[in-house]
Amino acid sequence: MSEAAQQFYAVIQGIPEGRLCSYGDIAKLAGLPGQARRVGKLLSQTPSDTKLPWFRVINAQGKISFPVGSDGYQRQLDALIQEGSADISGKVYWRQRRWPD
Repeated sequence: MSEAAQQFYAVIQGIPEGRLCSYGDIAKLAGLPGQARRVGKLLSQTPSDTKLPWFRVINAQGKISFPVGSDGYQRQLDALIQEGSADISGKVYWRQRRWPD
């Protein structure tokens, strides 16, 4: 695993329960600003049985990046609802739950 991947994973692992972080913020916090797409690529390759809280990572517009209605979208939305970061209509509480503040 690359050093960058380890840095991204460390930041993602540190996102507190019920909080949200953008791909760009992950990159900045890992010391690699401007690498948001790299974070997304890494997460797209993460095994589905991972313990990493990948679902707490959303795009800079405060939305889930999976296509609405896809299995990935529903899995992420369900996880966010369970933590109180979204509601059943699909609204993500980005402003209220953004991390770091």
